[in-house]
Amino acid sequence: MTAEKITQPHVLRDYALLADGERGALVGPHGDFDWLCAPRWHSDAVFAALVGGGGVYSVTPTGRYVWGGYYEPGTLIWNSHWVVGSSVVECREALAFPGDPHRVVVLRRVIAVHGDAEVDVVLRPGCRFGRAPARDLHRTDQGVWYARVGDLALRWSGGSSASVRDATGWAERIRLRQGEIHDLILELSDAALPADAPDPHTAWAGTEAAWQREVPELGPSVATRDTAQAYAVMRGMTSGTNGMVAAATTCLPERADRGENYDYRYVWIRDQCYAGLAVASDGPHPLLDNAIRFVAERLLADGPRLRPAYTVTGHTIPEPSELDLPGYPGARTVVGNRVSHQFQLDTFGEALLLFAAAAQHDRLTEDDRRAVSIAVAAIADNWHRPDAGIWEIENRLWTHSRLACVGGLRAVAGVAASGADPVFCAALADTIIAETARTSVHPSGAWQQAPDAAGVDVALLLPAVRGGMSVDDPRSLATYRAIERELCTDFYVYRYRHDEQPLETTEGAFLLCGFIMAIAAAQLGYPVSAAHYFERNRAACGTPGLFAEEFDVTQRQLRGNMPQAFVHALLFESSVRLPRFGDDHEKEP
Repeated sequence: MTAEKITQPHVLRDYALLADGERGALVGPHGDFDWLCAPRWHSDAVFAALVGGGGVYSVTPTGRYVWGGYYEPGTLIWNSHWVVGSSVVECREALAFPGDPHRVVVLRRVIAVHGDAEVDVVLRPGCRFGRAPARDLHRTDQGVWYARVGDLALRWSGGSSASVRDATGWAERIRLRQGEIHDLILELSDAALPADAPDPHTAWAGTEAAWQREVPELGPSVATRDTAQAYAVMRGMTSGTNGMVAAATTCLPERADRGENYDYRYVWIRDQCYAGLAVASDGPHPLLDNAIRFVAERLLADGPRLRPAYTVTGHTIPEPSELDLPGYPGARTVVGNRVSHQFQLDTFGEALLLFAAAAQHDRLTEDDRRAVSIAVAAIADNWHRPDAGIWEIENRLWTHSRLACVGGLRAVAGVAASGADPVFCAALADTIIAETARTSVHPSGAWQQAPDAAGVDVALLLPAVRGGMSVDDPRSLATYRAIERELCTDFYVYRYRHDEQPLETTEGAFLLCGFIMAIAAAQLGYPVSAAHYFERNRAACGTPGLFAEEFDVTQRQLRGNMPQAFVHALLFESSVRLPRFGDDHEKEP
């Protein structure tokens, strides 16, 4: 396998994610790292083949092979599995966990499972999305390699017999007898490296123990393994700063050639709330605390000027700029995001829902209660103000944004431990819903997107799903029926209708929405439909079981940045909540 062949991007369903909380790598079926930013999620990539940049780190069998792989349960330890003729070889791989914000440690262990094995190793990192190669390559007497990659220090152990190619990287062929293993450890750091290279056995043992510690025992659910894996994905995408990035990647297209490709390597407040609410549905697990801390800190710091998204360090996201790279096929390469200029009212309501759920688990501090007061005041001052909404389309009086605030206000009013004034919150919620009902109920009885937008939107189900409105409210049932009629295809669900063209010609099915429909169907007493929505959307993944934002129903391909954290959050929540509704009250005609 040549380096040129390895650096071609794959379809998204073939990628596995390695993550340690501070950054993530995508690994393809050739054992090729096509994406890794260092030292942080929003840093420049050192392996950027995903978007047409340089840099590669591959461990690939030398013969003809068939690929597969699997995660070790409840972890982001991935095992690439190849059948090579009559032999079987695996590469166990992970980022040492939990991650150091300054130093990434890549663990790769080649194992000759059955028969002898032979693999080719290529390591050719590059700074600035692979555009500037490594320099100053040299090897110590102990066989450990050192180099510089831009501002990063590099150390590579386990490749003592590798040869230097073009003074910019290494190549090596490793031969193993049946049962033998070979460890490779790559370190990249923006600070001084420790004096000694990591011991592979110690590093692996520490990573295994950390995953066992960080992914808790979970309660009953529809899909036990996938629920635990969803938690592991969310944990792997959550920094030591408590911020959870929306996705590990940038500029993977939602629809080819439509310009809808964005940088999601940041923390969206809404997505963080969704993750916390999902986890709270099972118990007071650590990811709930992470969500509370990050959201509360941002509210305390920024108050009503809360931005929709931040870097994991809590800073402003840089303005979008385009890189001179080919991009993932069908997309431009963009870093940064314009979201910092937006006002998104629903984030305040989602924050209140999160705090109310945390209060029920007795997880709030006095600082968190101050954050509750700030969010309530922000809603009181801004609920009549146009905002960008959940889908960041344009500024309007979006119905979902106001209903999200109603749900949040009612939630904190109903939990004394939230510290909210129940009378004020309940009265404000009644005022907002009365005005919203006056302007934004469709003649069919369903909620419509906005006073001046008559279409239906799956986000309009969330208030009932979150308990902010009664499931028996006729508007909730009418909205569910309208979505079934207008936005669903074979239990795949689209966000809203863009125009009169067939749904699948405009964008992919939105996997988040599929899991929302599963919960809504179960609440309304339709367990068979709930199961259909859940299983159809749960199956919209590839071998590693990861989900992007959208699913192209026609081509059966993932679309958009991946893995998308809020999809994994709603898979988790729907898997946990569906069994609680029972299956003996089917009311469907």
